[in-house]
Amino acid sequence: MESTMPIALKAEISRKSFPSVYDNTIAHKIAKLYKQAPLTDFSSINPDTDLTTLNLNWREIDLPERLRTKHVHRLHPYMGKFIPQLVEIFLRKYEPKLVYDPFCGSGTTLVEANTLGIDSIGADISVFNVLLSRVKTYKYDIKIVEKDLRDILKKVSDCIKKSSKEPKLTKKFTTTNEYLNAWFAEQAGRELLCYLSLIPNYRCRGLLKIILSRSARSARLVTHYDLDFPKTPQKGQYHCYKHRRTCFPVQEAYKFLERYTIDTLERIKEFSLIRTNAEVKVIHGDSRKVDLPKNIDMIFTSPPYIGLIDYHEQHKYAYELLRLENNETKEIGAAKKGQSDEAKTKYINGINEVLLHTRDFMTKDGLAIIVVNDKYNLYDPTKVGFKSIGKVDRHVNRRTGRRNGAFYESILIWRKA
Repeated sequence: MESTMPIALKAEISRKSFPSVYDNTIAHKIAKLYKQAPLTDFSSINPDTDLTTLNLNWREIDLPERLRTKHVHRLHPYMGKFIPQLVEIFLRKYEPKLVYDPFCGSGTTLVEANTLGIDSIGADISVFNVLLSRVKTYKYDIKIVEKDLRDILKKVSDCIKKSSKEPKLTKKFTTTNEYLNAWFAEQAGRELLCYLSLIPNYRCRGLLKIILSRSARSARLVTHYDLDFPKTPQKGQYHCYKHRRTCFPVQEAYKFLERYTIDTLERIKEFSLIRTNAEVKVIHGDSRKVDLPKNIDMIFTSPPYIGLIDYHEQHKYAYELLRLENNETKEIGAAKKGQSDEAKTKYINGINEVLLHTRDFMTKDGLAIIVVNDKYNLYDPTKVGFKSIGKVDRHVNRRTGRRNGAFYESILIWRKA
């Protein structure tokens, strides 16, 4: 199977974005190929679909944000995840009975598999990722969720009002945690700690922790335009590139707790309408060692890109606030490990260990579909007991924050040899 040519608007290609590939010939070919409309009718995909005919190079106009972040997919910000429509396409094409994601991250594969009635398993070394994936895929009693969410908000609101009159109550919600004291204003910190103290009283504790984490992310002492990569706390006023004016760091957290409670409830309700009874299992552990059933017939995953993101660091506020176990030393390809030759070797050895281990639990002719940005040509199916049966390349637009560049990624399609 031949790979599809990456497609993009000619206007989107510049020397700044693609210094190594830019020339008039490539620009002309890409502009010409872009006359083909990107796929938007995802339900049309079936086992007979020829993947080489598909255009997966979506622009904002083709696949708007509200669709890329539908229902629980936006329950919490998460950098480095693939869009759900990409998963849906390949699940519809190959119709697995049990799909496994050894780097499940925020649970995109698991959510999409469930909506299609496919059993799924996810594994991740990150405690936070496992929490988020479980919360997204859990089957909730909506009445209980709504009652719990509204009740905890009321109690936090009452606590805030009382603490303004009772100094002793104010002292109750303080901490000696250096990170929390550095990155949150006093009022914001007290409100978050009050919410945290109430969580054990409710049944949907995991969901409440995700709301708290999402609120904490927004309530940090950071600039409005740099929620993804803040280096140091922002204590005073600053020129805001996002709002084009002088801004001040956030001093309170309750407004975010309220906003994200409403948003979370709506997303849970929306997902409950399409959620199936397909089984979802989320494992906390090293994917090089986890115990799995012997009937996995598809891997669908996007391993960490080498030297790009520190997955534990991006949610440090959650780790500190929720007191989660930190396993960042076990991350494969973390940004702080760099992209040296040594780092590349350790990275692909780690990925290959995961794939070799998983292969032992796969059915005959099982598929591995891997979304990668393999610019160093590190991925070799023959080294892990697979053979390549195809590849689809696509152009990816970075649409969020100040990350306005673009890049290509490949969807590798391998079969167990």
